[in-house]
Amino acid sequence: MNPTPSRERICLLTGGGYPYRRDALGGWCRTLVEGLRRFHFELLTVTDRELPSAPAYPLPFNVGSAHAAALGRDPARAERRRGPVPDGAAGAAALLCRGLLGDETPVTALFADGLRRIAGLCPPGADTDPLAPLPLTDALQEAWRDRQTAADEPLPRLSVRDARTAATLLRHALRALAVPIPEVELVHCVGGTTPLLAALAGHWRDGTPLLLTEARAAVPRQRPAEERLSPSVRTVLRRFRTAVARTGYTEAELIAPLSTYHHGWALDHGAPPARLVPVPAGVDPREYPGAAEIAETPTVVWAGSGGPDSGLALVLEAFTEVAAAVPGVVLHLVGVTAAHEEHCAEQIERTGLGRAIRLHPLPADPRDRYTVGQVVAHVPGPADPPYRLVEAMMSGRAVVGVDIGPSGETLGDTGILVPPGDPSELAIAIVGLLRSPGRRRALGDAARQRALGHFTVDRVVRVYGALYTDLAAPPPATAFELALTVPAPRNPTPATVRWLTRETS
Repeated sequence: MNPTPSRERICLLTGGGYPYRRDALGGWCRTLVEGLRRFHFELLTVTDRELPSAPAYPLPFNVGSAHAAALGRDPARAERRRGPVPDGAAGAAALLCRGLLGDETPVTALFADGLRRIAGLCPPGADTDPLAPLPLTDALQEAWRDRQTAADEPLPRLSVRDARTAATLLRHALRALAVPIPEVELVHCVGGTTPLLAALAGHWRDGTPLLLTEARAAVPRQRPAEERLSPSVRTVLRRFRTAVARTGYTEAELIAPLSTYHHGWALDHGAPPARLVPVPAGVDPREYPGAAEIAETPTVVWAGSGGPDSGLALVLEAFTEVAAAVPGVVLHLVGVTAAHEEHCAEQIERTGLGRAIRLHPLPADPRDRYTVGQVVAHVPGPADPPYRLVEAMMSGRAVVGVDIGPSGETLGDTGILVPPGDPSELAIAIVGLLRSPGRRRALGDAARQRALGHFTVDRVVRVYGALYTDLAAPPPATAFELALTVPAPRNPTPATVRWLTRETS
């Protein structure tokens, strides 16, 4: 029986993912949208990459629109088009930079205040760049000098050139504040810094409730293209991402971490405990029914985008040792996106093992992703949620995982964990399972049972349906209170948290 349709409209806001990219987080979003058919979704992705031409996933009937907003490809152009500084822009930039370089809660509040003021200078959908005159270079230099004087541990040297580079990159990131948000009852932000900036601006402009799904890595990651930047510029970017995350935790009505690991990350960065509702990742058992081993050849599977930041390099390095120990072994790389096929092929060629490696785009049928192999190597990128790990477990395959992020708590004792950054340990574990059919099948069966008990999509849909209902429902009717001699007891805990506590206790 179909649930009663809801009038609530939800803006699902991502950073270049669903519905335009087939990645781990995109698969999680698709599960959510297709499972919550009673809500109307407006899909918005904000990216600094090239705009996608069309959605990669078919859109269900409860999706009203799907839009992608690009931040632009030439952030230096804004620096060359400086005009008069608007009223309040200098003060906003000063607050942002002072809060950016501080560590304490009051200083973080300065950053949030500055960010909010800058958002006020960014009319949504403006044709011109309102942030071009923002004096971020001067504000950053002044805040840096003040911090160097007061700090116990001095910051790296910030040259004038570094300050200009950092200001240009910040100004480019802040363009997300001008992205218009659809008129909805709730914004659900999934992803990192860029979509969260757009969500915060919409929250401040319209007062729309904000739900934040936390799936980021333990440390705001340094992107591969940032390795050539100076230490001071990398410091600015790292602190900026941390400050945006802290601001999001302060402003969001509820935060839904994907694991205990992500729950701890959010707490460490200022998330109020009463607003945290952990909701583990889940997949549909019907899509991953499990199957007996069909390959006679020793076969390893890795799932990932194949990009520079996807864990591919460690997998290929480990597979070189596996191939030396197990004659005839084959590696299947599944889920490689079209944008990274060339990079993936180049990395394979460098190994000299091209004949032993099969490169696959994401199969249309998820049953084929993991069952083609005997062992799954779970080596995620730094920003990948545990979604692919749950898929592999549900498929009934033995998993060798790298012990980073939520891998340990997700896998439990149903697989093998190896230290991060050690291809030899990864190779040893894989070879051990390839040589022990009974052990790997027992681990695969145990992994599937664990996934069935803890990581099914029905729980994800049920909990998020309650979150949406609690946050997007219209406010209660006005009521009059009587002044009593003895006040009635009250429970300030949000309704969703009470509901979830009863459900999981």
